[in-house]
Amino acid sequence: MELIGKAYRAVLYAMAGIAGLMLVWLMISVIMSVTMRNLGMQPFAWLFTSSEYAILYMTMLGAPWLVREKGHVHIELVTAALPGSARRIVSRTVAALCVAVCVMLAWKGGELMLTNIARNDLDVRAYYFPKWILTLAFPVSFGLMAIEFSRFVFGADLMHSGEAGIHE
Repeated sequence: MELIGKAYRAVLYAMAGIAGLMLVWLMISVIMSVTMRNLGMQPFAWLFTSSEYAILYMTMLGAPWLVREKGHVHIELVTAALPGSARRIVSRTVAALCVAVCVMLAWKGGELMLTNIARNDLDVRAYYFPKWILTLAFPVSFGLMAIEFSRFVFGADLMHSGEAGIHE
């Protein structure tokens, strides 16, 4: 079981690492595009398209890791005012709702991906790109986010600390 946990964490951290590399690519591609325009050149068509894809994948690949690290945005104002037992109930309820939403989005994302495969849908801009490769990110990322939020529903750790303000 420990091996499965290590492998799972390795996948999450690898996805976060790839998301970080995509952020670097976004910076490079924007600088290249602006520089080319300022020099009177037309930026490469694939440059803009790859940036769009990177924005989608960066968001989807990094999100499960952010949930694990409690790096997502949430407001502690209400939970800070609650006593410990009520805070636990509210935090676990919010996490359970997050699991439900993520499961639904993973399911719908999976349906969309399968539809893209069945129709052989292509994203036709700079080059022909199978849409299922883009929509694959939805079931994978939302599925992993559901797992991560479920850790806050069933595990000892709570999603909300009960401390209002910035604590970094």
